[in-house]
Amino acid sequence: MKTRVTEMLGIRYPILQGGMQWVGKAELVSAVSNAGGLGILTALTQPTPEALAAEIARTRTLTDRPFGVNLTILPSIKPPPYAEYLQAIIDGGVKIVETAGNSPKEFIARMKDAGITIVHKCTSVRHALSAERNGVDMVSIDGFECAGHPGEDDVPGLVLIPLAVRALKVPVIASGGIADGRGLAAALALGAEGVNMGTRFLLTQEAPVHDNIKQALVGASERDTQLMFRTLRNTTRAWSNAVSREVVAIENRAGGCSFEDIRHLVAGQRGQQALQSGDVDGGVVAAGQVIGLIDDVPTCAQLLERMVAECRQQLAQASRWAEPETFHAA
Repeated sequence: MKTRVTEMLGIRYPILQGGMQWVGKAELVSAVSNAGGLGILTALTQPTPEALAAEIARTRTLTDRPFGVNLTILPSIKPPPYAEYLQAIIDGGVKIVETAGNSPKEFIARMKDAGITIVHKCTSVRHALSAERNGVDMVSIDGFECAGHPGEDDVPGLVLIPLAVRALKVPVIASGGIADGRGLAAALALGAEGVNMGTRFLLTQEAPVHDNIKQALVGASERDTQLMFRTLRNTTRAWSNAVSREVVAIENRAGGCSFEDIRHLVAGQRGQQALQSGDVDGGVVAAGQVIGLIDDVPTCAQLLERMVAECRQQLAQASRWAEPETFHAA
C-alpha cells in the first residue's frame, strides 16, 4: 500500500500504533514495525529521559524497521523535562515523533534540525490548521470515539476526517474508532492516507498488559466506556470499570467536584499497576468505543496482514457497487 504516509515514514502499510501510556514499550513497538506498520514508544511511560534512551536502544535490538516516539505535552504544575526527553529522542537517532496534547511549537525547530518527521495528533480542525502552520509534517485527527482525550467538541470521525482532509495540505491520519480493514478502507475513502490505532494494539499478544485486562476488553461492547472529567473540561474516555464509574458518579453529584476529589482514583501509577497485575477494577484503563469491534487477541503481524487483506477486499467490493450497470438489448 502506498500513500504519502507510507512514503514519508518508510513503512509498508499506512498503519500507526499510537502512543499509549504504560503500553508503548519496546516489545509492542518492535512487533508493529516488524509487521510493516509504525510502532511508537511512549516517552512519558519511561520515568526519566535516561530511561527513554535505554528503551530506544532496546527497541533497536528488536527491529531494524522505522519506529517513532510519542511526546505528549500536557499542562502541569510540575511538568516533566520535555526538552530533555526530546534530546534523548534526538540522541537516539529516532526520526519520527508523534506529538500530542499542547502545541509542540516550541520544539518544532529542534526536531526539524534533527531531520525528524513530526506527526501531530489533535481533535479539531482548528488545532490541526495551527499545527500545519507551525510546520508539522502530518496530522493525526482523533475522533470522539477514541480512547483517552477526545477533546471537548464531540465530533466523530465520519465528520472530522473529511473536514480535516478538506482543510489541510499535509497528509491526514485517521484516529479513533478503527480496529480492522473495514475501518482502514473507510478512512482511505474519506481521504485519509493512514490510520492510527491504540485500543486495537492494546489487545494484541505483544502488548505488555496482563491477559485478564485483554480478555475483559475483548468481552466488552461499544457501550462499555465512560467519559470522565467532563465537568472539568478535560474529557477522557476510559473502559467502564468500577474506578471509572466511581469517578463519573463523583463528578455528577450535587455541587460537582474538584480534581482533588478524584485524584486518588485516577492516579497514573494506579492505572499502571492494574494493567500489570490484571486487576480489572484496579485503576483507569483507557479504551475507545472500538472495543465493540474487537473479539480476539492476535499477534501484530496477524492483525496487520488481516487488516490489509480485508481493506483491499472492502475497497474492491465498494468499487464494484459504484460501477454503473450496463444493459444489453436482448
